Order: sequence, then structure tokens, then C-alpha cells
Amino acid sequence: MKSQNELGRYLAVRRSRVTPRSAGITVLDRRRVPGLRREEVADLAGVSAVYYTRLEQGRARNPSDAVLDALARVLLLDPTERAHLHDLAHRGRDGRTAHRTAPPGGERGTDENGEHGAGAGGAGTRDGLKRLLAAVGAVPAYVLGPAMDVLDANGLARSLLAHPGREAPARWNLALQVFLDPTARRMYPRWEEVARQTVGFLRLSGGRRPRDPRLAEVVARLSGRSEEFRSMWSEQEVRDKTFGTKRFRHPVVGELDLAYETLALPGDEGCHLVVFTAPDPRADAALRLLGSWTAAGPVGTNGTNGPEERTQRHRVPPGTVDEPVRPVGSVGSAESESSVVAERG
Repeated sequence: MKSQNELGRYLAVRRSRVTPRSAGITVLDRRRVPGLRREEVADLAGVSAVYYTRLEQGRARNPSDAVLDALARVLLLDPTERAHLHDLAHRGRDGRTAHRTAPPGGERGTDENGEHGAGAGGAGTRDGLKRLLAAVGAVPAYVLGPAMDVLDANGLARSLLAHPGREAPARWNLALQVFLDPTARRMYPRWEEVARQTVGFLRLSGGRRPRDPRLAEVVARLSGRSEEFRSMWSEQEVRDKTFGTKRFRHPVVGELDLAYETLALPGDEGCHLVVFTAPDPRADAALRLLGSWTAAGPVGTNGTNGPEERTQRHRVPPGTVDEPVRPVGSVGSAESESSVVAERG
């Protein structure tokens, strides 16, 4: 997040993944580097080898869109990766992307705690989004912030994403859940796929918002606590949240596949509305059962299960809340569940 040469690091990693054969280059000698050489990228992109080297080393600034598009073509970048390349190249001296039409998340509409303008939980989310979440109550839906904070969610989404055992604060974070919650691998049968999507979205978001303090905080926390996150982060993969299918294993309704659609919220820059739907009768029946269970309300710790309690006592995974945590041992060492659970006072 704070590197002054993210563009160069991204170019170098992507260059290492393009084989000479895929670039149309005939190899006649032994190669000491994986992927393409700098001079090969420069030649294919139509720029000088000296200029491209300066780009990778962070000594050349403000490459033109034409040069970036040529590099994206040579490096076989998809549209999301191409956009990320432009984001990294167009950062101004203040760290912002020069082509942004709205201020980065974390700067626009923030409160004294640095919370995003779309709201850091139920209290701050604008009324229109609250009504929308309530209106789609038959399916899980939530508002996701740039750092993957769940800013608001309907009851069905909370029941799907959370698990028994802990009460929900106003906000929890899905990225922290994936990497720091010991139950995440049971919740997501395809955990590695979900983890890579998570890292890719955080890196894409970081390219668009390099000075977002909340995003930097989440990345730093994950980097310090998860060796798997550090490894995936170093691969420089970027992924946008669009649509697809995600598999869940829920303690109440069992295993199910849900289709999701992600809609950008133009009035809340960097935030998205995520809605899950059932793509088949099995998933539809599971969602109906989960909805009935949510409406009935699981028995709380005090033996009650009324509607008022349920709105205050949604469950969330341990280690995913935005609160101070205990220091742990050496970075990358194995951690017990208690070492990643946020303290509550």
C-alpha cells in the first residue's frame, strides 16, 4: 500500500508469467529468468528498453495511456488487470489516481474514526440502502466497503455469513474472516478460491485507493498474521467483484451453492451491494429453511429469542471485528483461535 514503486513491482511480476511461446518469441538459448526479459517486453510494446527499465525501477513517471495499453497487451492482462495497471501508473504525487472522478474511499464522508461515508455499520448506512436491504429480505444481501467491511446487511445475510458463538458488532470484515477465523475453511469448502478472490479484490481496491487508511490497516493486519495471505499478496493478482457462484457449508442448512451479483453504488464511491440468489431448487430450499430459522431466531445466551434480541445479537466469526487485538508471537507462526479473537473490553 505504501510502496513508491507498485507499478514497477506489478510489471515485473506480470512479465515473469508470460512465456516466450505465448508472446510469439522463439527461444534459442537457455534463459536465466522466468517469463519475458525486459528488452523483449519493450520491443513487443514498441518502447525503448531503457524506458521500460526505468518504468520497472520507478524512475520513469506518468507513462501515456498508449504505452500502458501496449504493455497490457504484451503482458496478456485482462480488463480488470489493465484497469489496475492504469490505476498504479496514474497516481499523483499525493498518492491518488489522477483519473478518479470521485475522492477515494476513506477520505470522502468520513467520521472522526475514519469510517467510510456509506456507513460503518447499521447506524451510518444511508436510509435508501437500509430500505433496499429490507426489501430484498428473501435473499441474503449486504453492503461491502472498499476494505471488505460489511457496512450493513439484512438478517438472512448475517445468518449466512456468520456462525453461532459470537455477537456481531456494527461492522465485521470478510477479509479478516477468510484468513483469521479458524472456522472459515469449513464455511467455505472452496477456501483457496475464496481466499484468492479476497486478496485480488483488496489489491485492486488498494490500487484505486492507495491512501485509504482503513484498507491499509486491514492489509497490514492480514500481512502480520497470515503467511498464506502474504504469499497470495506477493503474487500481484487483481480481481474485481462482479458475479459468480460461491459454495457455503452452513451449520443449519448444510452445503449449498449460491449465485451472487455485485452492484457498484455510484453514490458511495468504492462500496458495493452484494446479493445472493438460489440457482437451483436445492439452494432455494436451503435459503427458505435459513430464512425460517432466522425469523424464528436461535436461542440467545440469556435464553430468549425475540426479534429485538436477534437484531442486537447476530453472530460473527471470531477475529473479524474491528477492535484491538492481543499481540502474537513471531510473524507467520501458528496461532490458536484465541490469539485472533478480538478483545471486547
